[in-house]
Amino acid sequence: MRTRSRAAAVASWGGDGGPPLSERGWRTAVVVWHLVVAGMVGTALVRAAVVVDADGGPRALLVGALLALVVGWVALGAPALTSRDPRRATAYLALLVAVIGVVAWIEPSLLFLMFLAYPQVWFIVPSVPAGVVWTVVLAGASTAGPFLAWARGDEPLWGPGETLVGMVFSLAMGLWVHGLLAKSQERADLIQQLEATRAELAEAHHQQGVTAERERWAREVHDTLAQGYTSIVVLAQTATGQLATDPGAAAERVALIEEVARENLAEARAMVAAFAPVALDSATLVEALQRLTERFGRETGLATRLDTAALGVGGSGLTRTEEIVLLRGAQEALANVRRHASASAVVLRVSRVGGVVAVHVEDDGVGFDPATAAGVGLAGLRDRAEQVGGAVDVASAPGRGTRVTVRVPAAKATAEAASQRAPASEERIEAGVEPWHR
Repeated sequence: MRTRSRAAAVASWGGDGGPPLSERGWRTAVVVWHLVVAGMVGTALVRAAVVVDADGGPRALLVGALLALVVGWVALGAPALTSRDPRRATAYLALLVAVIGVVAWIEPSLLFLMFLAYPQVWFIVPSVPAGVVWTVVLAGASTAGPFLAWARGDEPLWGPGETLVGMVFSLAMGLWVHGLLAKSQERADLIQQLEATRAELAEAHHQQGVTAERERWAREVHDTLAQGYTSIVVLAQTATGQLATDPGAAAERVALIEEVARENLAEARAMVAAFAPVALDSATLVEALQRLTERFGRETGLATRLDTAALGVGGSGLTRTEEIVLLRGAQEALANVRRHASASAVVLRVSRVGGVVAVHVEDDGVGFDPATAAGVGLAGLRDRAEQVGGAVDVASAPGRGTRVTVRVPAAKATAEAASQRAPASEERIEAGVEPWHR
């Protein structure tokens, strides 16, 4: 596994919510580390200048080495700690080894600086192998002086042994810390990947929502405003043809045009306000279907009949959303009769089987082949029905009329009597495709 550099460790420590420190925490740790460096090197300088019993030359060399370490830390070490500059890191570590060598040669009692030097190595090095190499080199520099002093008999054997034990401890700690940082970086990378994936999913869901909303508005416009405008166009054409021959009938058509236009305006306002259809705003489903059937008959002149006996007197037992699906289904089916069927009569029938309520629109028109016909209206109606667990069936054949059935499951329980009355009506509707030839 590739080991991350100290800069990578900083990145892993600095990510929002990442392991294990925040960016502010890392900056605080760096400031504390600077204070530790200043405190330990300052203590060594005081001891070298005042306490250490050495000749003038060695004392000056020792103080100069410690001052060089301070300058090196400010110019090289501290920038390398935060900038990931390998040249500065190498230059500072070389200076650190030289200073430790001078300290170990002149005054081994100042080797408490090793508690500072070993961590600096592992903070600055770019990789684990480099940390091992510099730790061994630093241990060699710190051991040379005490070993020669032991060889001269000036120091007991445990002096060099302490530095070697410190080296082993530093290696163990460095490897352990780098292992933790590597795992932390892996976690940080995983978190970033998860966040990126989450952002992509959020964008995908947003786009899906936008598409769904566009499709919903397309269905609403098609099922309401577009059909109303179609009625207005047909009525206007009829009125134009009747102006010269039958002014009274033309006036009736103009009145219907005004009525349809007002309803279209109300539908548009309801859509903008996200209300239910105007037809259901203050009426039951049965009343809305009655108005729809009556207006369709007046506009087209076709014989129309409505059968809502299956709903009984207790209401539909449907939610408003389910009623909207059935009403839109009836509107779409009647609009198709107007445009395509060339029919002379239409029956709009409501049935109930168990917990399923259905609206059937049957005509005696020219019919068509459902396998080859497609349209925005029926496709949108199927989508609308599927959203409430319902379905749309189209039964037709050329020359044999058409039956469109929209079914929705009732979310509310209804009276058992209503469920008992429905099968006979349903059986009549399902008996065949040709309602006008039974």
